[in-house]
Amino acid sequence: MEQISQAFLNFIDAWGYFAVAILMAMENACIPVPSELILGFAGYLVSADRMTFTGAMIAGMIGGMVGSIFAYVVGATGGRKFVDKYGKYFFIKKSHVDLAQRWFDKYGIRAVFFSRMLPVVRTFISLPAGFARVNFKQFLFYTFAGSLPWTALILWAGVMLGDNWEYLLELGHEFSMAFIIVSVVIIAWLYFRRRRR
Repeated sequence: MEQISQAFLNFIDAWGYFAVAILMAMENACIPVPSELILGFAGYLVSADRMTFTGAMIAGMIGGMVGSIFAYVVGATGGRKFVDKYGKYFFIKKSHVDLAQRWFDKYGIRAVFFSRMLPVVRTFISLPAGFARVNFKQFLFYTFAGSLPWTALILWAGVMLGDNWEYLLELGHEFSMAFIIVSVVIIAWLYFRRRRR
């Protein structure tokens, strides 16, 4: 795994924004490439003035959207049986798809938004959305809305950590949960503030 991770880092180092977009597309197309690795290292490159924050952000979002659309289309056209049969060839674990499916079954289309901030689930949530063939425009909206803050936050954390960006890989789940808690508090505050008005 370390050799694969190093190969990804070398790819980003050599190809910059293009590599960020490709790897984020892979991650969102259900190929297990940690976004903390991609965006954390990109953030480090921003801190070293080898990338711009805006450029890395755009590349990450484009890649994430393309990968999510691909996974949605696979889910919508191939269905669950296709994914269960051929997913193993692309390192897709049935247990991970099951987890994403449970989230989708419980929260519906809204899960596409919230799960973008959860470990494992964020990578696979597009599949059950595709299985259910939810409204494509809604899928795009929730995917974009959920991916934007996550992409910005991980990238920003990589910038702030600089040479210590790899600390993001150690934080993993804790970082995701902290982000969710803060997001829920902000959304609740905005909701109640609007109702009071």
